[in-house]
Amino acid sequence: MSQSIKIKNALISVYYKDGLEPLVKLLAAQGVQLFSTGGTEQFIKDLNLPVTAVEDLTGYPSILGGRVKTLHPKVFGGILNRRALAGDQEQIAEYEIPEIDLVIVDLYPFEETVKAGGTPEEIIEKIDIGGISLIRAAAKNFNDVVIIASKNDYPTLEAQLAEQNGETTLAQRKSFAKTAFHTSSHYDTAIFNYFNTEEPLDVFKQSVIEAKTLRYGENPHQGGVFYGDLNAMFTKLNGKELSYNNLVDVDAAVALIDEFEDPTFAILKHTNACGIASRPTVKQAWIDALACDPVSAFGGVLITNVAVDLETAQEINNLFFEVLIAPSYQAEAIELFSKKKNRVILQRNEVELSKKQFKTLLNGVIEQDKDLIIEGPEQMTTVTDKAPTSQELKDLFFANKIVKHTKSNTIVLVKDDVLIASGVGQTSRVDALKQAIEKAAAFGFSIQGAAMASDAFFPFPDCVEIAAEAGITAVLQPGGSIKDADSVAKANEKGIAMVTTGVRHFKH
Repeated sequence: MSQSIKIKNALISVYYKDGLEPLVKLLAAQGVQLFSTGGTEQFIKDLNLPVTAVEDLTGYPSILGGRVKTLHPKVFGGILNRRALAGDQEQIAEYEIPEIDLVIVDLYPFEETVKAGGTPEEIIEKIDIGGISLIRAAAKNFNDVVIIASKNDYPTLEAQLAEQNGETTLAQRKSFAKTAFHTSSHYDTAIFNYFNTEEPLDVFKQSVIEAKTLRYGENPHQGGVFYGDLNAMFTKLNGKELSYNNLVDVDAAVALIDEFEDPTFAILKHTNACGIASRPTVKQAWIDALACDPVSAFGGVLITNVAVDLETAQEINNLFFEVLIAPSYQAEAIELFSKKKNRVILQRNEVELSKKQFKTLLNGVIEQDKDLIIEGPEQMTTVTDKAPTSQELKDLFFANKIVKHTKSNTIVLVKDDVLIASGVGQTSRVDALKQAIEKAAAFGFSIQGAAMASDAFFPFPDCVEIAAEAGITAVLQPGGSIKDADSVAKANEKGIAMVTTGVRHFKH
């Protein structure tokens, strides 16, 4: 098996030309014959470097509006011939095929065209045929050929050729081939997922190019990597790198805050809201959210849907927190927060989020549609003799938004657009309610006149009885239990209002 190979002939055909000039000049200086097509050929000519048109090699012009340029035996034979195989060498000599030792090619911008809202015709024309074929051929024959399928690899190859007098090692070529197959597989995945929207095939294909190694995973003994473009999602204004747990909490915080339109502040700990309030001003929203559970708020993730001014920042600055997220900040607020170098200040950018979610499970992957439904007063059906007041309906809506984003089994208590307390992740709904009641009392909240939301139906009327005796006056649940009538009867007996929504919001 060959080791070091000197590049004699190179095929260069790229959509994007930025960063290409230094590498092309080095190749020409090392005596490499350059073959090229179309715009790339002209780019090389404009550098006053010798270049041979691929159509002069093949004897065929570019045809079908540029759909066929490089698809020819003299091109692919030059790439795929095995230098150590006598039969291959006899054939390329017979047909006067030059050995192509280097292929530099990129792909039409398919994903970019889709994201830009291109027409179906424009998108289809950005499905690369020649480029993807060149990548696969050169990568397959990495034993003898260098494949560069990304402009990110230009500096690496340039350094290798400069240091090694125009030669590459087998290990270097294999590494470039790995990167090339990554490029081609990502490209094909994007194309497949574009087509797999109407009557989709039941297959799971995802490809994310961006990756960031985290300090560790959920615990220090676990490795962790984030796959995605955090820089598109957030502009980091201050602080250390986000950890695995930070990212999980940030994801939960974003999902929760997106339910609210009024100025709202939320505090999350371990993906659950420990404080949330909607108020006319961001400062008051912060003060009331913190009052819900100032103990759990310590070291939490904070998020708001409105700009943070200096006055609000001064209030927030009194608390130790891990991450703060807002759509914008007053300059003086950023200056204040930046005095502590480790806490993370994120400015959220406008990014469309996926409507799907998935995770590894057992020996496979489980995928589902995100829970994007939220039922407001219009979807609440009163099932008791007593109907909720307008304020109770408003509080039930507020509570329903929170319960949707809280670990099951969960009960959420709300009063006047403020989270009073919640029972989180309990194995019994009764335990969740008792936990919420005890927590509200611990922080001095009166439950009299509060609204309660449950993420799932009541299998028995016990929760309704406990809620009524605690002073709760309005209850929301999805309904659907075979014993719904028992819970409704208990609510009527206790004189409280109950509504059903028909939608369960489990969160496991």
